[in-house]
Amino acid sequence: MTSAPHGKVAVFSAGSWGTAFSIVLADAGNDVTLWARRPEVADAINARHENVDYLPGIELPPNVDATTDAEKALHGADVVVLATPSQTLRENLTEWAPHIEDDAVIVSLMKGVELGSLNRMSEVIHQVTGAGPERIAVISGPNLAKEIARREPAASVVACADEEVAKRLQQRCHSPAFRPYTSVDVLGCELGGAYKNVVGLAVGMAVGLGFGDNTTASIITRGLAETARLAMKLGANPLTLMGLAGLGDLVATCSSPLSRNRSFGEKLGQGMTTEEIYASTRQVAEGAKSCSSLRALAEQYGCDAPVARYVDEVVAGTMTAQDMMDAVLARDTKAETD
Repeated sequence: MTSAPHGKVAVFSAGSWGTAFSIVLADAGNDVTLWARRPEVADAINARHENVDYLPGIELPPNVDATTDAEKALHGADVVVLATPSQTLRENLTEWAPHIEDDAVIVSLMKGVELGSLNRMSEVIHQVTGAGPERIAVISGPNLAKEIARREPAASVVACADEEVAKRLQQRCHSPAFRPYTSVDVLGCELGGAYKNVVGLAVGMAVGLGFGDNTTASIITRGLAETARLAMKLGANPLTLMGLAGLGDLVATCSSPLSRNRSFGEKLGQGMTTEEIYASTRQVAEGAKSCSSLRALAEQYGCDAPVARYVDEVVAGTMTAQDMMDAVLARDTKAETD
């Protein structure tokens, strides 16, 4: 492995994924400053080298420190990594943007589509910061935070419209346990990452209802077809959806009990309401927010999207998980490739 250039990376914020990716960056030779909203989280990271709230029992490398001061975190950072919930990005980034270095590359780890605007996260970053496509990147793949934090082998995709920037970022996050590949298909990576959360919810509902592997495999496959239809309508490379940011991420999210979206879906399948599930956890299931955005985006482009539509109905409480399964089976039959 080529050694990564040493530099400072600012990571926002100190949830499970932001903290886990900080470990990757530190292992790759970067000095990492992790921004935390709550002082007690930052203090514990600095004093104990552990994020006790989100990744208890996992020791953080010595080249990771934490702060609640956004300006301090961003000072001198040539790479800024954003791992906040997607629906709060615009508000948060508006506050942070004045402190981002003029030539810093801004990296999105987020997997969602903004409510209302239907913007992807890279589009929000451009609108708020004015950064051009050569300064905006996306990292996406089968990256469950706890497994990454435990340094289990994993791969991902670093996407940027500027291939040279993607290659530089690839070196900055290539650690002994984390293998990044490059891509210039930012759109495809973002749609794959956002859509797999919605499919994960649907698979979780099927599991919660007591169905087995045939059912879940069918949902995964049709969910991938739905994702590819929309991505191609928007101009993405269909091969991206067959890769780590598409199929790879989809399989991990739909198969693992560590997946927030699958777990959220299971609870819906067991009869809990969306409000009851939100009240029971501090973790964010991005698919529960983005399902309505992806449904609207598909409708805007005239793309058939039954998974997004039915998941949105269940999350909104206007349909039960069993209703969703019945509706899927009752749809008109057609050729698989239509």
